[in-house]
Amino acid sequence: MIKTTLVISNKLGLHARASAKLTKLAGSFKSEVFLTRNARRVNAKSIMGVMMLAAGLGSEVEMEVEGPDEAPATEALVALVNDKFGEGQ
Repeated sequence: MIKTTLVISNKLGLHARASAKLTKLAGSFKSEVFLTRNARRVNAKSIMGVMMLAAGLGSEVEMEVEGPDEAPATEALVALVNDKFGEGQ
């Protein structure tokens, strides 16, 4: 299992479009992916779960990835968040 702390750095946080990109990317891997914020743990492959985190700009979210492709999954998801979900702000 790989645990990583992500800092949401895009202006709008984990809004619908960013959540959709994250869940689509997480769903493309065989590994299980979970996000935790304020003691709420959700499946990152569930868009409703991700949006329920209500993670705004500057929020810290813990990500756990476990499975056969956990390393590339972690790398891809971290890159997506660090790229501000491709939104540029």
